[in-house]
Amino acid sequence: MTISVCIAGTTGWTGSVVARHMIASDEFEVVGALARQDAGRDLGEALGIAPTGLTIVETLDEVLATGATPDVLIDYTGPTTVKERTLTALAHGIRVVIGTSGLTAADYVEIEAAAIGHGLGVIAAGNFSITAALAKHFSLLAARHLPSWEIIDYASAGKLDAPSGTTQELAEAMGEVAESVFALPVEENHGRREARGANIGGAQVHSVRLPGFVIAFETLFGLPDERLTIRHDAGSGAEPYAAGTMLATRKVMETTGLIRGLDRLLFEPTD
Repeated sequence: MTISVCIAGTTGWTGSVVARHMIASDEFEVVGALARQDAGRDLGEALGIAPTGLTIVETLDEVLATGATPDVLIDYTGPTTVKERTLTALAHGIRVVIGTSGLTAADYVEIEAAAIGHGLGVIAAGNFSITAALAKHFSLLAARHLPSWEIIDYASAGKLDAPSGTTQELAEAMGEVAESVFALPVEENHGRREARGANIGGAQVHSVRLPGFVIAFETLFGLPDERLTIRHDAGSGAEPYAAGTMLATRKVMETTGLIRGLDRLLFEPTD
């Protein structure tokens, strides 16, 4: 069965790579493409490939107005618009794969309620890279056995959200395993307490934003006389995110409610 998709952010850094893979695959059919700056252009021409006959538009409503109703909306846009577009898609019977970061835990509560209410699925991940999902999985495993950890995330100077969606998702998931143990509570520190980072999921999270970085995160575990570091570094291209996005697009067709994290699709909860 061919899965019809609409891609939001289709000419962006990640969306363009995902769109090229979707167009080249017999498994998917791209029936909608959203991108504000390239609206009015043929999708293929905007991507630097052969024309597709599909015109890029600005909004999901414009796609729906053509009579097309995609099975899945794939969103790689920005944190200020993704929730509204997700809720609109669900209201029109469209499942959603969210690759956009910056949504809060409260946003996901609302999205999950809407998904369940409509009997549809949403899969969201701060990072659709398979190796990043492995790094998260290994961190969750380590959190079962090691009592104390902190998380550092690195990104380019212009990244809007801090922490990254990857790190937010990781910290919240680790907090469901256990809370990090503090030798000295943050509120008892002298000096500027914000220097200890933000508490997310019961652990301290630190965001570095500098030129020269793309995306990276590391979970630091400490014990007397030893340390464990689990780190993931992304390269300069978005190719690693395509396979995970396509996997999520397949899986969301058989999902009801919300699944957060690509690792949830790769590993059984009891692993």
